[in-house]
Amino acid sequence: MGFANQYLEKQKNFKFHINSKPPKDLNFIVVIPCYNEDRLINSLEALHNCHKPQTPVEIVIVINSSLDAENRVKEQNLKTFKEANEWIKIHKTYKFNYHSVFLPDLSPKFAGAGLARKIGMDEAVGRFNLIQNHDGIIISFDADSICDKNYLCEVEKNFNKHPDAAGCSIYFEHPLTGNEFSDEVYKAITLYELNLRYYLQSLRIISFPFAYHTIGSCFAVRASAYVKQGGMNRKKAGEDFYFLHKIIPSANFFEINSTRVIPSPRPSGRVPFGTGAVINKILMAKNTEFMTYNPKSFEDLGRFFKIFPELFKKQKPEIVKIIEMLPEPIRAFLYINNAVNKIEEVNNNCNNIKSFIKRLFSWFNAFKVLKFLNFCTERYYPQINVITAVNTILGKLGLPPSYNYGDSDLLKLLRKYEKRHCN
Repeated sequence: MGFANQYLEKQKNFKFHINSKPPKDLNFIVVIPCYNEDRLINSLEALHNCHKPQTPVEIVIVINSSLDAENRVKEQNLKTFKEANEWIKIHKTYKFNYHSVFLPDLSPKFAGAGLARKIGMDEAVGRFNLIQNHDGIIISFDADSICDKNYLCEVEKNFNKHPDAAGCSIYFEHPLTGNEFSDEVYKAITLYELNLRYYLQSLRIISFPFAYHTIGSCFAVRASAYVKQGGMNRKKAGEDFYFLHKIIPSANFFEINSTRVIPSPRPSGRVPFGTGAVINKILMAKNTEFMTYNPKSFEDLGRFFKIFPELFKKQKPEIVKIIEMLPEPIRAFLYINNAVNKIEEVNNNCNNIKSFIKRLFSWFNAFKVLKFLNFCTERYYPQINVITAVNTILGKLGLPPSYNYGDSDLLKLLRKYEKRHCN
């Protein structure tokens, strides 16, 4: 019986889109959702030019659109499909093969980034299931991304170093200059990426254990872990965040910072949030400021995380007394979210402090963190300029404040820091 049989049977609409049998030693499948994309070949070329791993690699491209998509989108998808197939004929080999899947009529109710990524990743699971490779690696990429030449070999090397790991995030850098986009787009992506790194480092400063980048083109997961966590969701946007925050707490998760994915900074109107949507919003606002969560919100959250050990085996009156010592924003949020009863419940089901803290973080997870930050923004701490925010945390990272630095200089500083301090 295949390791994924039960999972695949539960996927009501699952069917194999690739008829050929996978190589018996297949160990890597790169999944690329593709929608209204005129530069897919650039991504395929980048992957093709990578140094080759020891075991076979397959690239699964899911060219997709909704049944009610505009004609221009359907025409572009068909053109992309034909171009991809011509390119594949020339470049495919036994150890490095490509498969294009053309799905022009997905249900309008579900069509989007999440469904396309799910179709590709389920296909990957199905192929690994055929050869009983539950340790097979599914790599998530995008049709407008490129990568360094050591990309695939570094994924292979790092998963070999972490044989028990469920998955990983992969280091990324958006292009900050060039001729492909306007100066306004490069300015916008600089601010957006600066905010992503500010958010991550702010969580790490307060010792949040699930602080990792969650970008759709920059992660990989073992097939067994994918199945165990119920697979990718069909969300039209943010599917990467929701999926990875099921994987991250479940088992060992790590980062690869010895290679690089280069995602596109282009604006997009397909999804309500995510990189393309944010860039589009910045451009439409014509505002050079990028506002972000106030550092005080993270500080208050950190105060709560710090008292987790004190809450172990405490009775309800003692729990209330400890919470009352916290700053008002986190205290109010905890009461609204019935935290006292939750902490008491966790205490009743844990025999040691390590298990207690782990369960508390399972409750106060990445989704709860985001809710708290939004709660703080609405009621207590207004958002501030991201450049000001970054300068606020530099000292906590052991870096000198750099108030004379521009946004790109600050971003390069955080990039360098992250590469050195990879979890």
